[in-house]
Amino acid sequence: MTIAYFCVLIMGILPYVATGIAKKGWEGYDNGLPRQWLAKQTGFRARANAAQANLFESLPLFFAAVIIASISNAPQARIDILAVGFVLARIAYLICYVANWSTARSIVWLIGIICVISLFFQI
Repeated sequence: MTIAYFCVLIMGILPYVATGIAKKGWEGYDNGLPRQWLAKQTGFRARANAAQANLFESLPLFFAAVIIASISNAPQARIDILAVGFVLARIAYLICYVANWSTARSIVWLIGIICVISLFFQI
């Protein structure tokens, strides 16, 4: 498994980390209606839930970029570096979102999207 493919695995799991943060402590959590419970949350729980949604939204483009760059025989070292950059940016994004650091969140989001776009230019 390449480093980039491992990054795909990490990114597939990261939204669930955000979900876990949103449900931290399970205070009043209703497993029968989890989406309705999350929709009523405020503060860090609401931000973690929003981050979770955004993390899921970013997966298709990242997955496609890694796969297309790989099957196009782009240099593996560059694919790996850009994939790691994306993962680190998305982890930082989650931290910034939960901490309510909106400017920093926007900056790390931009870094992440630059990594994905750069993957496509490796082709």
